[in-house]
Amino acid sequence: MSDSKAVGGSRDSKAPKRTSLPTFYRQVVAELRKVVYPTQEQLITYFIVVMTFVIVMMALIAALDLGLGKLAFAVFTGGDDI
Repeated sequence: MSDSKAVGGSRDSKAPKRTSLPTFYRQVVAELRKVVYPTQEQLITYFIVVMTFVIVMMALIAALDLGLGKLAFAVFTGGDDI
């Protein structure tokens, strides 16, 4: 057997104590207070960057699809209709 710490403890030990619902809620609220939300300017910038990337990738994939489709058509039909 290996000395790996991936599996901790023995099977005879008790299951860890569960957190109560109010404690869980308080912890969630505390973590959400730590979140730094982007400003409107950052949000607009991120939106433009993401949309530009998506449009470029759509154009690239459409061009590859068109080119490879024409190539496959040429290979399987003898290349007369290009």
